[in-house]
Amino acid sequence: MIKTYQGTVYPWNCDHMNHMNVQFYVGKFDQATWNLFSLLGLTSSYMKESNTGLVALEQNLKYLKECIAGDNLFIESEIQEIKGKIVRFKHIMSNLESKSVVAESELVGLHIDTVLRKGIAVPDFIAKKWKEL
Repeated sequence: MIKTYQGTVYPWNCDHMNHMNVQFYVGKFDQATWNLFSLLGLTSSYMKESNTGLVALEQNLKYLKECIAGDNLFIESEIQEIKGKIVRFKHIMSNLESKSVVAESELVGLHIDTVLRKGIAVPDFIAKKWKEL
């Protein structure tokens, strides 16, 4: 797995039960996703120049432990499969101090032509980079 995110839980990330609200788990996983894609060559500039992008088709989350203000977190990620138009990947969020896993996210993404708004094959250079990583 590759480290794709590190950050802190701030008080404004917490809800009335004093733990990190679900929207901030998703936000941190989203940041890890874009870092992972960038490592594969799916950078913002590449997508703009090639009129391509990725959209989420499915996301499954597991909340395993509470995160509270002041916790430092990191996310490690891996591509599980690239097949045709589809990219499957997983993130594991852990507490930096205790190293305990606090949440997991598995996603399925679709590589698209942003002009036609339809799925297209993932370029070969992405699959090659995945194998290198």
